[in-house]
Amino acid sequence: QVQLVESGGGLVQTGGSLRLSCAASGRTFSSACMAWFRQAPGKEREFVAAIWSGDSTYYTDSVKGRFTISRDNAKNTVYLQMNSLKPEDTAVYYCAARTGGVAVRIPDYGYWGQGTQVTVSS
Repeated sequence: QVQLVESGGGLVQTGGSLRLSCAASGRTFSSACMAWFRQAPGKEREFVAAIWSGDSTYYTDSVKGRFTISRDNAKNTVYLQMNSLKPEDTAVYYCAARTGGVAVRIPDYGYWGQGTQVTVSS
């Protein structure tokens, strides 16, 4: 059974920072693509960032230069460092994993965490 468990969410003021963590158990993901998605109230879930083999990364335009995705394969953990947070970053953030290369569509990911709430106050 594959499990992804997110942590690190919370309430922060505009301009602040948070670091999300996603711990994977049941399977090693050193060669898999791992990603972060988010879903704001009343909106569809959207892609945020992904990291895959060789530590290649890809970001949606709205977070480029502010968010950084990274991984620690020894800990089977993926991180999302979020800086210069804005109210529009408020959402539930989900960790996802897939075998294979990078993807940005929800159906391409077979494993999901339960989500962690990030709230940015203005």
